[in-house]
Amino acid sequence: MAGERALGPSERVQDYTARFGRFLAEQVEPLEAELATKGLGTVWAPALDDAGRMHRDVWETRREVQRRSAAAGLYNPHVSADVGGGGFTRVEMQHVEEYVYRTAGLGLGLCGLAWTEGANPAIEHCSDAARGRYLDPLMAGEISAAFANTETSVGTDVLAMETSARRDGSDWILDGNKAWITNAHFADVLQVVAVTEPGAGTRSLTMFLVDADAPGVTRGRDIPTMLGDGLTGELGFDGVRVPAENVVREVGDGFALAMSWINWRRLCRGGMCAGWGYWLLDRALDRARTRQSGGRPIADLQAVQHLLADIDADIYAARSASLLAQAELDELGPYAIPLHHDAPRLISLIKVINDEAFFRVADNALQVHGGTGLLQNSPEEKLFRVARNLKIPAGTVEIQRNAIARGLLRR
Repeated sequence: MAGERALGPSERVQDYTARFGRFLAEQVEPLEAELATKGLGTVWAPALDDAGRMHRDVWETRREVQRRSAAAGLYNPHVSADVGGGGFTRVEMQHVEEYVYRTAGLGLGLCGLAWTEGANPAIEHCSDAARGRYLDPLMAGEISAAFANTETSVGTDVLAMETSARRDGSDWILDGNKAWITNAHFADVLQVVAVTEPGAGTRSLTMFLVDADAPGVTRGRDIPTMLGDGLTGELGFDGVRVPAENVVREVGDGFALAMSWINWRRLCRGGMCAGWGYWLLDRALDRARTRQSGGRPIADLQAVQHLLADIDADIYAARSASLLAQAELDELGPYAIPLHHDAPRLISLIKVINDEAFFRVADNALQVHGGTGLLQNSPEEKLFRVARNLKIPAGTVEIQRNAIARGLLRR
């Protein structure tokens, strides 16, 4: 049974984390020091340009970390071995993600592990021709991607989207608009989901790979969010011609592929929230030991001790639940098309448990720091905003509860 499997880090995870630690010290820290001299803020609180976008120099520093990570063989452990990735299981990836987020904190090191800008489970299904043009360069860190699914009035209800594509000979003509797109301002390739057969339910959508500089593609305004990173924006498509080879998998597979991408981000919550949670706990412990009140460290106060205990309990419970669910998903196939009927419930459990536990962790960690935790763009204040943000993207916590209930009732 999955619950009886060893859930600790494998030998290849231990090798990976050791190499990643050296990469941070040797490759990333000098870049962080160089960025600090430019007066452009930090990767988590960057300077913005006149249009509200992340300053180009900060963006380029992030890109350099991605390229160096790919060259060091660290960028793609989550990608299947069949297309040149590490082929790590989801249990292994939770350990990797936890290490990266705990060790890098809010630094440039986070860019060393492919995030939404890199290769992902959906794009692995691209054609051979598209692999050489898009997937391989993504894995090398030479280009970056954006997942274009959400529209201004369409979020969770994916089947209500209006962006459409029609056949024109062997090509497709793409029209529509996307919004709330991470990396819209800078992406080289866009993973666009569009309606190709209206009324066909989950078979009505298709995923296309679109050159971001293709005729008819426009990058719209920046959408300023509570993250303040200048990375979220709009995309427009007006008669964009897309060759047939840029269809991902098959026509009509867009819904399943979009869910593969979304589920990937949901599954990453386990390692992300555990890693950042432990980072916040380490900082809270240090603060409690060193901050004086009435001539004694605040760690002596029972109220502060309870905050620390609650942080530890939330991290431990969410991390444990996630590892067990990831192990079960490794047996079922986390990105299989079609998904095993038990998989959506497990994926949603990971997301909702971590989203809500991490919000409490961030809140309590900020409370331990008191007034200094309220400083704008302090690590605690920033991660409090991140924690609140996490409860909406990749499916709201309410939608996760719907999926969990459906999975239970289906039994």
